[in-house]
Amino acid sequence: MDYRTLPHGGESISVIGLGTSSIQASSEKEIQETIEEAAARGINYFDMASAEAKPFAAYGRALSGIREQVYFQIHFGADYHTGTYGWTTDLDTVKKSVDWQLQMLQTDYIDFGFLHCIDEESDLRAVERAGILSYIEELKQQGVVRHIGLSSHTPKLAEEVLDKGILDMIMFSINPAYDYRKGDYGIGNVEERMKLYRRCEKEGVGISVMKAFGGGQLLDGKTSPFGKPLTEYQCIQYALDKPGVLTVLPGIRGKKDLDRILKFFNAAPEEKDYSVIGTFAPQDAEGICVYCNHCQPCPKGLDVALINKYYDLAKAGDRLAADHYRNLELHADDCIQCGHCNHRCPFHVDQMARMKEIEEYFQ
Repeated sequence: MDYRTLPHGGESISVIGLGTSSIQASSEKEIQETIEEAAARGINYFDMASAEAKPFAAYGRALSGIREQVYFQIHFGADYHTGTYGWTTDLDTVKKSVDWQLQMLQTDYIDFGFLHCIDEESDLRAVERAGILSYIEELKQQGVVRHIGLSSHTPKLAEEVLDKGILDMIMFSINPAYDYRKGDYGIGNVEERMKLYRRCEKEGVGISVMKAFGGGQLLDGKTSPFGKPLTEYQCIQYALDKPGVLTVLPGIRGKKDLDRILKFFNAAPEEKDYSVIGTFAPQDAEGICVYCNHCQPCPKGLDVALINKYYDLAKAGDRLAADHYRNLELHADDCIQCGHCNHRCPFHVDQMARMKEIEEYFQ
């Protein structure tokens, strides 16, 4: 397992966590055994936006003995009193739901308390009027909530909540379909979405990734909006390459799915290579570096993707990015203009011109 550090707090978070959207397909016994195995294999981040109430008690039993070693992402607005998922902005219902979740999970604190599913302006206004945001902030002051987060599919709304200066984590839907305006949640163009990812990294707000497989649609050529399937490993790597991303949260049905997902770490680079999306990305994605590393290996040894990433972040106002760039072993001015990266880039980025531009920027 690999880990990334949450800037606001320093927690070390597994780059693959788990969602709970599909695990209710298993028995409670298998859910417990699956989560125990996941923790034993290094997964320490668990999103609890479940489709049913069923998994909560099993998670509580599985993780009660190692509670301080794992992180729960709990949603203020997800309600399970009927046994299945419901969405609410009623404060009393939210309080009862959160209390029930804590009881089932056998814990008295919440690592990440999330404003749940804020996709439209009316959603944000509703939770503000109801006092839900104030309630989360109150619980944070009491130490019950360690970090405040937001789940959203909408860049504009995420930016608005970021403006409040209260967030430590955002749960956002990142995959090639949504980033390139394919699918119901493909909100915002590629640059708007990349701007959000860069802002999160700049401000130290982590991103936990939902819907990395587009609800499974990207994995099947018949349902993929591109008409071609991608693999789970390609989708995971795509999300992990985005600025600000700390962890990807695939939904699994049981131990078999868990084992397959974790083989990501043993997969060959070509199994994770998602450059094929360059053949069906829309025109507005052309010329934009997505840090996919398909241009590697550079004959001179430059880390082209990282140079581009630090440049984009520095332009977005991230002061640390400039320091990170200068600490690289090789810089844009070491480029020998051989054109190798230009020929390999699936997004037709003129990296030779970019290296000259970046060289001038950091002079």
